[in-house]
Amino acid sequence: MMMIGTLLSRVLGLAREILVAAFFGATRSMDAFNVAYTLSNLARQLLAEGALSAAFVPVFSQALTKSREKAIALARGTMTVLLFVTCVVVTLGIFAAPALVKIMAPGFDSSSHELAVGLTRYMFPFLIFISLEALTMGELNSLGSFFIPALSPAFSNLVFIITAPFFAAKFGVYGLALSVLCGGFAHFITQWLWGFKMKAVLYPTKPNLNDPDLKLVMKLFLPYAAGLSLNQVNPVISRMLGSFLQEGSISVLNYSNRILQLPLGLFVIAISQAVLPQLSRAKDDDEFIETLSDAIRFALFVVIPASLGLIEISNEFVHLVFVRGEFNTWAWGATSSCLALSMLGLPGMACSTVIMRALYALSMPKEAFKVTGFSVLSTAAFSLILVYPFGYNGLALAPGIAFTLSGMLGLYFVRKRIGRPLKIFTWRIFWDYLVALTVLDASIMLYRFVLPYNPDARLNIRALWCLGVIALSAGSYCLVTLKMKFNEWKLLREAFRRKH
Repeated sequence: MMMIGTLLSRVLGLAREILVAAFFGATRSMDAFNVAYTLSNLARQLLAEGALSAAFVPVFSQALTKSREKAIALARGTMTVLLFVTCVVVTLGIFAAPALVKIMAPGFDSSSHELAVGLTRYMFPFLIFISLEALTMGELNSLGSFFIPALSPAFSNLVFIITAPFFAAKFGVYGLALSVLCGGFAHFITQWLWGFKMKAVLYPTKPNLNDPDLKLVMKLFLPYAAGLSLNQVNPVISRMLGSFLQEGSISVLNYSNRILQLPLGLFVIAISQAVLPQLSRAKDDDEFIETLSDAIRFALFVVIPASLGLIEISNEFVHLVFVRGEFNTWAWGATSSCLALSMLGLPGMACSTVIMRALYALSMPKEAFKVTGFSVLSTAAFSLILVYPFGYNGLALAPGIAFTLSGMLGLYFVRKRIGRPLKIFTWRIFWDYLVALTVLDASIMLYRFVLPYNPDARLNIRALWCLGVIALSAGSYCLVTLKMKFNEWKLLREAFRRKH
C-alpha cells in the first residue's frame, strides 16, 4: 500500500524537478538553492525517516497493545516536545545561516554565499512542518494506515508545481523557497486531517514527563538523533566538494539524485517504513528473522532490476526528463553519468535502509550510531579519493559504496544480537538473479538495437520509447522470475488476497 501511495508522490516529485530545471537549469543560483534546501531539509532523514520513527514507532506500537488511549496520549505529549525542539532549532538555524552555508559550500563566491544564506533563512521553518509530519506518519503507520501517509508527499509536490511558476516569475529563485514552505504545510496537513478518520488526531497537550513511555522515546531519540545527525554529513560532503568544481556540479548531482529517489522512495523507503512496526511487534527471533529476510529480499527484488535498467537507459531517460529550456547539453551529459554511477549503489542503499530499521526495532542505538558513523566516514573517504580523478562523477559514486559497506556492518550487528545466522542470501538466490538480470539486460539491448532513441523526435515519441523499453524489460524480468518461482511473487499474492 505504501508503494502504491508513494508512486504518485515520486512521479510528481520528478515533475517538480523537471519544472525547476526548465526555469533555472544547472546554474550557480540553482546551486545556491540546493545548498539552502539541503540545510533546511536536514530534519527529513533525521526526523521523518530516522530518529523520530526509530524512537517513537516501537514504543508507540508496544503501547498500543496495552491501551489505545494511553498510546494516543503519548503521541500528543510527544508532539508538544517536538514543537518546542523544532522551534528552537529553526530559530538557531536562521541566525546561524551564514556559518552553515560557509561550512556546506566553502567554494562559493560572495554573491552565491549571500544568495544561499537568504534562501536558507526563508526555508528553515520547513523543519517544523516536516517534523510534525514525521510524528503523524509514525502514528498512522502504527495504527495500520499506510496509503494516505505515503500519498501525502504527492500533495506537497502538487502544491509546489502549482505555485512555483507564479512565485518564480515574481520573486525569482526566492519563489522556489516560498513554494517549498507551502508544500511542506500541505504534506503535514494531509496526514493530520486523516487522523480524524482514524480517530487519533494529534494536537499538543501538556506532556507527562513522568510517563515511562515518553521517557523511553526521549531516551532513544537522543542517541538515534546523534547518529543520524552524522548521516546528514553525507549530502554536505558532496556539496562542499562540489562547490569547488565547475558551475552547475551541485545541480547535476541533485538532478540525478532526484531520479535515484524515484525507485529508492517508491520501493525502499516504503518497505522500510512499513516493516518497522512489524519488526517491533515480532513475537520471537524466528518471526523477526523471517520478517527482516522477506523485507530485504523484496527490496532487492524490485531495486536490482530498476538499477540495471536505469543504468542502461540513463542517457535517454535524462534527455526525456530534463533537456528543455535552460537545461543544456553539458547538463544532460553530466546528469546522465552521475545517474548511472549513483544507481550502482542503489541495492546497497536498499539493504542498509531496511537493516537500520531492524536495529531500531531491536532498540540498539549504539550499534545504529556506529553504522551511521561508518557510513559517513566511508562517504567522506571515497568522496575525497574519487573527486580528484573523476570530479562530480566521483561524488555520485562514493555514497553507494559507503552505504553498501555500512549495510554489511549493520547486518553483522543484527546477527550478533540474535545469536544465529540469518540466512538471508544463498548461492541459489544469487544464480537465479544472474539469470533474470541477464534476460532483462538482453531485452534492453535488443530494444535499443531495433529501435534507437531519437533525441530530435517529438516529446510524445520519446516518452513512448522510454515507456516501451521499461515495459519490455520489466515484462521479461517478471516472466522469468515467475517461471523460476521467486518467493516474492508468493508474498505479493498473499498480500493481495488479504486486501481482497
